[in-house]
Formats: sequence, C-alpha cells, structure tokens
Amino acid sequence: MARKKRPEDGPAENLSVRDLIDGPTEVISAADLAAVRAASSEHDVSLEATHDLSAYATTDLSGHAAPAARARVELPRLPAPGALYRRALRDAVPVIGRSRRPDAPPGVELAVAGVTVDRAHLADYDRVCGFRLSDRLPATYPHVLGFPLSLRLMTTPEFPIALTGVVHVGNRITVHRPIEAGETLDFVTHAENLRPHERGRQVDVVLVGSVGGEEVWRGVSTYLGKERTPDGGGRRDRGERPAPPAATARWRVEPRVGTDYARVSGDHNPIHTSRLGARLLGFPRPIAHGMWSKAHCLAALESRLPEAYTVDVAFKLPVPLPGTVAFSATPAWDFALHDARTGRPHLVGTVR
Repeated sequence: MARKKRPEDGPAENLSVRDLIDGPTEVISAADLAAVRAASSEHDVSLEATHDLSAYATTDLSGHAAPAARARVELPRLPAPGALYRRALRDAVPVIGRSRRPDAPPGVELAVAGVTVDRAHLADYDRVCGFRLSDRLPATYPHVLGFPLSLRLMTTPEFPIALTGVVHVGNRITVHRPIEAGETLDFVTHAENLRPHERGRQVDVVLVGSVGGEEVWRGVSTYLGKERTPDGGGRRDRGERPAPPAATARWRVEPRVGTDYARVSGDHNPIHTSRLGARLLGFPRPIAHGMWSKAHCLAALESRLPEAYTVDVAFKLPVPLPGTVAFSATPAWDFALHDARTGRPHLVGTVR
C-alpha cells in the first residue's frame, strides 16, 4: 500500500499504475450523493476522469454543424469514480481492446438534473486556481461540476476518439449570467462536429448548464484523437514563431499544481500528477492541466470581467511541472501564456 501523500509533496513515484489512475471525483455533497444513491437506478453511471493532455493547438475550436436528432438519456445522478481509466487502458491493449472507431459522434445526449454546489469544494477550487473566495461560480467551475457527465459520454463505444490518445486542444465557455452557489444546475452533454485534422480527427463535446429551464452556461471542449494519416501526420511548416507579447505577470508553477488541481477537478490523469505516469504517456515530467491554466488566466482578469461573456482558448504546448510562465493581457481582451525563458506558447485566448 502506498504511503499517504501530503499536499506539499511533489508528484508521486511509489504508486502503482492502478493507484495513479484512481481518485475521488465527487463534486456534490455527501448528503446529496447519499440521497440519490438510495434511489433505484436503471443506468450504469460508473465513471473515472481524464482530460487535458494539452499538446496541440487548433484554429477551429467549435464550428458547429446543425444538430441532428439525438436520443436523450436521463441519468439519476452525476457519474461517480469507477473503471473509466481501466476501461480506457483495456481498450488500448491489442486483440482485447476496442480498435474500431465510429465515423460519427454518438447519436445520444446525456442529462442529469439537480446538481448542487458544495461550498467547501468551491472554496478549495477557488484557492487552487487563484480566484477570490466567493459564492459566485467562476466561469470554469461548471466545467468541473458537469465534467463527469461528459466523460461518461466519452466512454461509450460510439465515441469516435479513444481516451488513451485524446488531446484537449481548445475550450470555449459562454457565461450567460452569473451563477450563484445556492442555485441548482441541470446539465446536458453531447458530441458534435467530428472533422479531420492534420494529425487525426477532432470532435467537440458540448456541456450545457441550465437553471430552472434557462441556459446559463455553455462549454465546448475540442478534443483531438491522434491517428496515422495518409501524409504521415506531419506538422505543417508554420514558419518563424512570432515574438511573445510583453509579460503582465510571471508565475512559478510548482509540481503540487498538478495534484491540487486533480483533487478539486476530479481529473486524476497521471500525466499531471506523477513523473512515472507522465513518462508512461510520453512526457519527461508532469504537465499542468489545461483547464487549470485557463482558470488561472481568468483569475488574473477576474476584477475586470463582465457579467456575461465568452472566453475562448487554444491549448498549445504543455506547461511542464515545475516551470515558470509569462502571462500577458491586452486592453482588447486577448491573453496568453508563454514559457518565461524560451517564449514558447502554452495558451492563447480571448474574452468577448
């Protein structure tokens, strides 16, 4: 049994792969969970979290096609931690794994009603990401709150990209109005706009949050599934990289950012929390979660954000842990993260 890690510890080295990919992800209160678990359920809602490998950028974050008719599946509660990573790893094993991938997004949408906010969890999230402690939800918090539902969709056999190779390349969030911690949210998620990419295929996963039947929040996450392509999947020559903008601030990103964000987001992907896990997935050391990077940028802009807006980001090169990043922002609401030493881009975004 691995020793219990303290919050100040760096990435784990002495955990098994199974230990690395398991962890608590509930984001609703224990009392609420106990109530829904006491009810009967006809659905399999087992879940485990993974996202944000943050390796490649895209210029087309969410070119939505007209929605097709989708069957709706109502889940009795938010999916809880379970066998998702083990299922994804099993699918990656030759012969026994699931190799065929559909040529269209799943023709289904998943829904769950009555999701409440645990204020202690919200405060913990605010501290990890740099937001002021408040009863008003940061723009990125509903993504964490409803993300288990999207992950449940991404584990269906009909989803066109395997979780073991998924790369989170872009995220767009629209806040229609402020959301208070005392409000109860209903979530619906679906996938759309499967399209080719120079390194494989991309798909958009849409998560919508509503209060009393009114849409108050919408997130669109673009995922890339890397595949062999006829041209070998080579990256186009993008020419000389432009000089990064002048830095507004510099942030030292310590290893604990990976484990702290995993705790508050439920994303225990070992690529973010363990040197061993990162090496197994092709990185020399852990990398920061892309949605932590986005949240931390919004926290830096928090005092100036309007009550309704859309924030759009493209995740470029990963932020290694530890590392130092340079944050820049313009009066026109463009912002970016670059490597403080080399100027290599990590994230570019806009608020509109």
